[in-house]
Amino acid sequence: MKDNFNLQQFLHAPSDSDYLDQLITAIHDACSTGREHALAEQLQQFEEQREQDIERLCNSNHQEFVSSVNQLLNVRKGTVDLTDEILKLNESIQTSTQKVVEHKKALVDSREVRQNIDEATQALKLCLEVLRLANRVEELLKTKKHYAALRTLDELQNVHLKEVVQFEVAEMIQKSVPAMQGMVKEAVMTDLNSWLYRIREDSQLLGQVAFDQTELRRRRQKERVEKSPYLRLFKLNSAIELVLDEREEFDVLDNEDIQIAFDPLFECLHIHEALGERDEFRLTYTDTRRQQKELLLPAALTLTDQDISTLNHLLESIAGFAILEKATMKKTRNFRSSLDVDELWDSMCKKAIGIIEPALKTITVADTLLKVKNVLALFIQTMDSWDYSVEAFDNFLLVLFREYSKLLKKEFCRDFKEIMTNEDFGPMPINTPEDYDNVVNVSWFKDPIQDREYPTVLPFSQMYPLTCIDIRNFLNKYYFFSDEYFQHQNAIDEELKASLDELMCKEVCHTLVERLHSNNLGQLVQILINLEQFEYACHELERLLVDARQSNQGGSISLKATELFKNEKKTAEKRIFELVNSKIDELVETSDYNWMGTKPREEPSEYLRQMTLFLNNIMGSALLALPEDIKGLIYFDALSHIATSILALPMSESVKTINKVAVQDLDTDVTYLQKFVQRLGEPALLQVFEELGQTVDLLQNDNPDEFYDIGMRMKKYANVNPLTGPVLLEKLMAGEAEKDKVPAPASRGLAARFR
Repeated sequence: MKDNFNLQQFLHAPSDSDYLDQLITAIHDACSTGREHALAEQLQQFEEQREQDIERLCNSNHQEFVSSVNQLLNVRKGTVDLTDEILKLNESIQTSTQKVVEHKKALVDSREVRQNIDEATQALKLCLEVLRLANRVEELLKTKKHYAALRTLDELQNVHLKEVVQFEVAEMIQKSVPAMQGMVKEAVMTDLNSWLYRIREDSQLLGQVAFDQTELRRRRQKERVEKSPYLRLFKLNSAIELVLDEREEFDVLDNEDIQIAFDPLFECLHIHEALGERDEFRLTYTDTRRQQKELLLPAALTLTDQDISTLNHLLESIAGFAILEKATMKKTRNFRSSLDVDELWDSMCKKAIGIIEPALKTITVADTLLKVKNVLALFIQTMDSWDYSVEAFDNFLLVLFREYSKLLKKEFCRDFKEIMTNEDFGPMPINTPEDYDNVVNVSWFKDPIQDREYPTVLPFSQMYPLTCIDIRNFLNKYYFFSDEYFQHQNAIDEELKASLDELMCKEVCHTLVERLHSNNLGQLVQILINLEQFEYACHELERLLVDARQSNQGGSISLKATELFKNEKKTAEKRIFELVNSKIDELVETSDYNWMGTKPREEPSEYLRQMTLFLNNIMGSALLALPEDIKGLIYFDALSHIATSILALPMSESVKTINKVAVQDLDTDVTYLQKFVQRLGEPALLQVFEELGQTVDLLQNDNPDEFYDIGMRMKKYANVNPLTGPVLLEKLMAGEAEKDKVPAPASRGLAARFR
């Protein structure tokens, strides 16, 4: 039953405490549920049942009944008291319960408010966190922590905004996320552009550091070559050189002179990867570097003989720019392709060469071009060490070499003209052995005199050693061009041979030959001696070119100049002969033969004495330095010319007749000449007068018919011209006939036999 309070359970409790506890509980439950009257009724029923039980028991046992009644009365009294207490307690409980209900209701209401507050607080916290992160993004951007800002923005978008998606602030911030991403990208691009500007400004310094490092490698390689000459076979950037030099660690991008960090690029690349815009960024970066390349290269370059610093700056900037490209390619993955970098490099090379080549036209000094070559070689070796193709600049060095060769030839020509301007065409005086050594060491000269006494005179003039110095400098400067780096050794060998041949032929030899028009015999003799010395020098140069040849081509080398000097010696000899003979002709013209004289002279003709004096003088002065064979030729030619000229005198058309007196005068002169030749100690020279002597003998012979006897003529007059002899005999007979006033038809008849 619903109102049954199980009175039996607590009324039969084993102890009073249990009884009271269960009773209080039952009363509390009844009061709590508003069934206190039902509880009182049950207690009343329980009381009546107990009275009936007592009554039944009392009937069986009165005394016990009385006692029970008394006890029951006591219990009843206690029950009444308890009931009063219960009622009081009930009222108290009712009052307390009402308060509890009120408090509980207030508590429930406060809990709802608290829950709302908690929910609002939580939402507010989430919103504040969202706002904090949004502000944090701006703070990170201000402190240049771009990737942290992007990660914060990603966390905001993918985590925190989802927690407050029901609020308008979430929608507002969600809409602002692309803008904030744009701010991050813009900020990182701003830093990247600043970095790009800095590295563009630092490109020249980077190139300079790279050049300095290459120069240090050159020095170390030279030191190794000095210790181990076989290492000369291994050039800079060869595998052996790289292995030997790898102990010298040096970071071109990070050293005491320059430090280039790639953090802005890495951060920008990382952020664009996070935004899914890597390809777009790569294209943008490529375009930017192309634009920087255009800004790096000027429209024109100015070079002077005194200053080529602009070329240094240009090549240093190009080198720095290209090194950064290679470094970027190595430090990033799939960002800068080798194709893009090589295309950029090729375009820079093409434009740089297009700028440098016109600027070279303003350079007029070969040494300046050599400096240009050295700068280019340093640039080429530096870029080769970074695995760039240097073929374009290799080919440009060949163009530069040809310009260098032209300037060397111009300088040689200018110096040679100055030498010739100051040339005195006299044998070179030497005062001391030191002076002798200085001259011989720079000249190609084979001294025929073993022990010279000083002061002395060398056969050549001062132009020969001075020209030899210029030739040696010319050769050295050619090979200076191949120092350090030059891939076209064949070009040097071929160009040097051709240029040297050209200069020796067109400048040295041609200039000397032009001076042969002089009427100064001493000058002509000196030119002949110089030509002979230059012929010897050409032979030595041929051997020198073979020894100095840098290419692998074998075989000997022949200079056209060698043969030309040899041939022009003959021209000089001929010119000397002409000049001597012209003097002889002048003296012959002063001859005063009286072809119809009456009294013979006792002394030889004055013009012959002057002629022999002239020959003695020139042989002892102007021709003294000539080799003996050439002097012998000059004597032979001069004496032959004298004999021919003397023989031509009576053959002149102006001489119609001669007599025996004139023939006797001729015989006196011939005898004088023969004695002169005998004193020279050259018996072979006497043969030049055989025709003249035999002709005079014929004219002195009283029996001229012997000349017309072939046997007798070949025996006594073999050297007499068969046409000259009859003419002179006819003139002699005419003269004798005129002397005796007797006509001489027979003579004319004899001469007519040979007409």
